[in-house]
Amino acid sequence: MTRSTHLTACHECDLLLREIDLSAEKGTVACPRCDAELYRVGRNSLERSLALTCAALVLLVIATTFPIVGLNIQGHEIETTVFGAARQLWRDDMPGVAVLLLATTVLIPLIELCALGWLLLPLHLGYRPAGFSRVFRALQLAHPWAMVEVFILGVLVSLVKLSHLADVLPGPAIWCFGALMLVLSVLSSIVDYRELWQTWEATEA
Repeated sequence: MTRSTHLTACHECDLLLREIDLSAEKGTVACPRCDAELYRVGRNSLERSLALTCAALVLLVIATTFPIVGLNIQGHEIETTVFGAARQLWRDDMPGVAVLLLATTVLIPLIELCALGWLLLPLHLGYRPAGFSRVFRALQLAHPWAMVEVFILGVLVSLVKLSHLADVLPGPAIWCFGALMLVLSVLSSIVDYRELWQTWEATEA
């Protein structure tokens, strides 16, 4: 373990420190002043991130294609998808809610996952992705607005309220959204943006 000439600033207390080279081992570097985690290094982190990104994309496609929930009211079954729910909200004079639903549940997670895939796949194959800095910036801007967990919470509350009016039939999409929420949580915890930049610098154009 050696110290490099690169400097890094603690995101909590702004202490400026020299980076520690952990390329040969797994490790976590913490700030000596406030003990905040500065960065982590692990083997095959790019590969794990890429695998989770692909899994999340598959789950997102399934979740937006299949019905979220169905209702059985006196023998009549009604099913809806995310797009169907947004369309009904639009018809009920709630266009803002419809747009917000699609943006935070489908569009922004899709942008975030596509941006991650755009950055990770070329680096994994050994070449620099085009527009790295612009795509990286778009990824950083999109991340706070992906709110799949808020959507899941809203669906669960709605199911509880509707349970005494009709038989609630959870659709395949609700399970995919639940799995997507977990995958996105794991993905956000293991993606090392510092390693992305270092890999980009070490890769030939």
